[in-house]
Amino acid sequence: MRLIRYLHIPILLQSLWLFLGCGQEAAPEDPLAAILQSSDPAIARVMADPGKYELQIRYTQVRREGDSVRFDAFDYRVDPRVYYYPASTVKFPVAVLALEKLATIDSIDRDTRYYIEGDSVEQSFADDLVQIFAVSDNHANNRLFEFLGQDAINDSLAARGVGPVRLSHRLGYHRDDTSTQPLVYYRNDSTTFQSGPLTNRPAQRLDLPGITKGSGYMSEDSLVAHPFDFGLKNYLPLTSLDGILKRVIFPEAFPEHERFRLSPEQLDFLRYAMQITPREAGYDPEIYPDGYCKFFIFGDGQVRIPRELQIFNKVGFAYGTLSDGAYIRDSRYGVEFFLCATLLVNENGVFNDDQYEYDEVGIPFLAALGRAVYEYEKQREK
Repeated sequence: MRLIRYLHIPILLQSLWLFLGCGQEAAPEDPLAAILQSSDPAIARVMADPGKYELQIRYTQVRREGDSVRFDAFDYRVDPRVYYYPASTVKFPVAVLALEKLATIDSIDRDTRYYIEGDSVEQSFADDLVQIFAVSDNHANNRLFEFLGQDAINDSLAARGVGPVRLSHRLGYHRDDTSTQPLVYYRNDSTTFQSGPLTNRPAQRLDLPGITKGSGYMSEDSLVAHPFDFGLKNYLPLTSLDGILKRVIFPEAFPEHERFRLSPEQLDFLRYAMQITPREAGYDPEIYPDGYCKFFIFGDGQVRIPRELQIFNKVGFAYGTLSDGAYIRDSRYGVEFFLCATLLVNENGVFNDDQYEYDEVGIPFLAALGRAVYEYEKQREK
């Protein structure tokens, strides 16, 4: 585990500054180390063999200094060069960049209804954005993916200093198409206009530690006795997810050229979508409890999240990998912190068989981790 402290300065200068130990007070003790020594059985089970679970955690304390903020980040096994499948966390940058692009087009806005040519589903951009965060809807994400195209997503993130990152495919269908599908927009209730397809560069295979996993995978109804290859799949490591999250919550902590080009009103809407629960978005709470897409603190229960406690986050779960990146704030206790974590729960080593220990191991760990950090933050001297 290691501490990373920064206001926000370019990565190379930051690394040199930390190495030389210039201009900083003595680093505090690492609270994450103590938190992970918890006797909570959900935490202890994973911590007995963190390598097996490919565990990575970044916990960031927020320290306010007048009108500015300082981040003290504590890492456990975080390494952006070691691959894990990001699953639906990739929907977060898609949502951010879709809002940004909407601001550049005079003829449409967030409330414009649209559909993919040949599809029967019509939605507004606002509806898609809410569904991405409330229930992690794949179709909502894929419509916005067609709106942006993967080249624009990757190039825009790189231009903001977010990296490494590579989004290469949709989620669930048309996975390998390099061209987007045309979109049809409603100018009013009866008039439509269409955008043409976007052509994107083909994805290059990733060559990273952990890019192949397990002992086999299911292909249709057959077991293939070879490791599963993630080389052409999406890539959004924990450090990059954390960087996007901090730019959305505290854009002023970053140089202007590294911020997303979102107005205060757009940021307000994005943050609203990020913290909304399925119940508040109109979904049946019996099927989608408040913790459905809020793994930290509430993921393993059915309770309602108190109004004073807000979780601005994006989760991902697929191929046995569970991830969550969150900014958690509780006005009752003056608590605010960032927490990002990922772990793999695939006991049999077979991918694509839908036999994963999400409910038995993964979600209980993330919920317990969130509670442990939250309780620590309640006691921490601010």
